[in-house]
Amino acid sequence: MIIWIKKIHKWASLLVGLQVVIWVISGLTFNVIDHQKARGNTYRQAIAPTASLNMNLVPVEDLLKSYPNTIELNQTSILSKPYYLLTQQQGLYRHFSNNYHIVNAETGRLTLVDKPLAIAIAQASYNGPGDISSAKLITPPIADFIKHKNPSWQINFNDKLATSVYVEQGSGRVIGHSNSDKRFVDFFFMLHFMDYGSAGNFNTVQIMLFAFITLWLTLTGLIWTIHLLRNGSYRFNKE
Repeated sequence: MIIWIKKIHKWASLLVGLQVVIWVISGLTFNVIDHQKARGNTYRQAIAPTASLNMNLVPVEDLLKSYPNTIELNQTSILSKPYYLLTQQQGLYRHFSNNYHIVNAETGRLTLVDKPLAIAIAQASYNGPGDISSAKLITPPIADFIKHKNPSWQINFNDKLATSVYVEQGSGRVIGHSNSDKRFVDFFFMLHFMDYGSAGNFNTVQIMLFAFITLWLTLTGLIWTIHLLRNGSYRFNKE
């Protein structure tokens, strides 16, 4: 039996050792990289604030009658125009699955974030030298924002960083920018947190398996040590 204990211990130590090396390398990478670049915000700018709102807005009471399933209503703006954001289904966080209606606050008309509007929003948040190379509606999982669970427009720019801007279809908000710098860092985050299945967190099967292997490494090492002690392999010199 001790032969199998030794084999398990050696293989477990190899696997644990490799992951420790990965942790060290990825940790060093996080410390030396520019954090602003790591967020993908090199060419991101704040969208111009809302202009003075026309006070002749559609009464909220009328909207709630038209959309009785609304659980939350907020006034927002898209490209300096006033809108109502009506939440029909709400997750715990904004990146969870949500369902919205966007209504023009001046006309009361339902607004859809279609391709032209998504492109306009993306351009307003972008201050880089590139032009738009493509725009498409994508559904989760979204590789650049793996935690995001809502359909979104991906607008790609042909700059040197291959910038992509993501606009949520339901709300029209900019989820974020991504580029080659962010994707490089995301790769090391994946290694560091053992997120090989792209779950977007460290509560994964891989982490649980690694914990189990580490436990076996500890137990087999303890058993092996006891075995060596009983066989007299450890001796203490008396001076």
